[in-house]
Amino acid sequence: MAALTDDGDAELVRGVAAGDRQALARLYDRYASHLLALGQRILGERREAEDLLHDVFLEVWRQAGAYDAERGSVRAWMLMRMRSRALDRRKAAGFARVVSIEERRVPEPSQSGEDPQLAPDREAVRRALSALPTEQRQVLELGYFEGLSSSEIAERIAAPIGTVKSRVAAALAKLRACMQEVGASKVGEPE
Repeated sequence: MAALTDDGDAELVRGVAAGDRQALARLYDRYASHLLALGQRILGERREAEDLLHDVFLEVWRQAGAYDAERGSVRAWMLMRMRSRALDRRKAAGFARVVSIEERRVPEPSQSGEDPQLAPDREAVRRALSALPTEQRQVLELGYFEGLSSSEIAERIAAPIGTVKSRVAAALAKLRACMQEVGASKVGEPE
């Protein structure tokens, strides 16, 4: 799989850390639609996701100096912040909305402003996920989008915890193999 390089993103984060509002605006333009889609998928409500998006960009503004390129891309750093904050909000006492997985299907982020180099990788991940058996995809979605532990997933789907763990392991192995195949097929492709 081609490395998900975020050309110029680290430079933008350094600019944000130095107080450059234009750098923050460029990061917003690049990633707001992705972050919003993730937040909406986890929270199930656009207004909540929009509020959270604002909070995450405030956090990026304040914490840009803490970004460590050795730990991952700017894109991954921002997505993890959004996911963590969305899961925190879901688990907060005041947030009690229960949304089924089918209801949480959110349209993909707007194609405008997306990095076209990421589209093949994104499509490969979608295909790999859709190729998983429903039971395996379900446990991954519950773990990732709802932040549920294996025991919480087992309770939710009324299955033994061992079954949940087996499904997660099998799903991750299939995803890994599929993505390695995609990577192998890209070797030798012109950049």
